[in-house]
Amino acid sequence: MENMDGPRVTECECCPALVESRSRIVNGTGPEDADLLIVGEGPGEQEDEEGEPFVGRSGTQLDEKLRAHGIAREDVRITNCVRCRPPENRDPTKEELENCRGYLEREIELVDPALIMTVGKVPTEHLLERDVAVTKEAGSVVEHRIGGESRRVLISVHPAAMLYDRSQEETLDATVGEAATLIGADGADGGDGQSRLDSF
Repeated sequence: MENMDGPRVTECECCPALVESRSRIVNGTGPEDADLLIVGEGPGEQEDEEGEPFVGRSGTQLDEKLRAHGIAREDVRITNCVRCRPPENRDPTKEELENCRGYLEREIELVDPALIMTVGKVPTEHLLERDVAVTKEAGSVVEHRIGGESRRVLISVHPAAMLYDRSQEETLDATVGEAATLIGADGADGGDGQSRLDSF
């Protein structure tokens, strides 16, 4: 039925609608021992085409914010709650999220990050298993059991929110700044993308 190679899913047919709409399974990218794991909702059209999470406009916004706080994208693990693109970029259903949860928990267990940053309502509510007012709670760190382990989860607005509401930019910037502090990144690096993550 499904196949996992480390944190990578190589085949899965659990969600008929997603199997139909995807062109590939989009796995997480970045080091398998990253201090920071960023979790999004699911692949969009560009991610489905390129086979990598957060490569569209939202990804560009996220990369800029990370860089501004001394975090290089290549030092961060980025993944999604569901690994297949939902049709018309709709939100994944509860059932689709549940079908993919085992893969996400396994990835979290293997990477064992010091901090998980959830971007947007769907991944935040999915991992914390409760309703979340993301704009109000952005920047807060919550201890929550995921797959039997207690994890630190930092709530963030989605980078796409900035594209429609510039006031969200400050919120995202402050949240990424908080992430940098929590994982011990070096602060702003003048944009050369170099960072030093404290070995954990």
